[in-house]
Amino acid sequence: MLPVSPSIVLPESELVVRFLRADGPGGQHVNRTESAVELRFDVLNSPSLPDDVRARLLARRDRRLTDEGVLVIQARRFRDQGRNRDDARERLVDILRGALQAPKKRIATKPTRASKQRRLESKQSRAKLKQTRSRSWSHE
Repeated sequence: MLPVSPSIVLPESELVVRFLRADGPGGQHVNRTESAVELRFDVLNSPSLPDDVRARLLARRDRRLTDEGVLVIQARRFRDQGRNRDDARERLVDILRGALQAPKKRIATKPTRASKQRRLESKQSRAKLKQTRSRSWSHE
């Protein structure tokens, strides 16, 4: 069981863990051990996720999310397989916790009179600067 929040707990059966050969330091030993971890979690078909959390996860533009709605996390930070597995699980929990809170609705506001004035003044000063450049340029 992987606890995400008091109301959401993921059973191990929903997590697919695969071990791969990691790149990076380790000498010849790295070619023989599968210390990298690939963790897959099916967001689209998971019965453990509430519908609103699922919708927020699927709406994200995350390259780790496949077209089939599977979240793929690769952990290869450590040389140890166990630490990489824990790292992948922690990252999955972080992603799921991030989708728990609904984003705040943006309240449209109008720019203040002073901010409009500052914008126009900066545009005018920029235009003057460019005009002085064009006048002093000689066409020889």
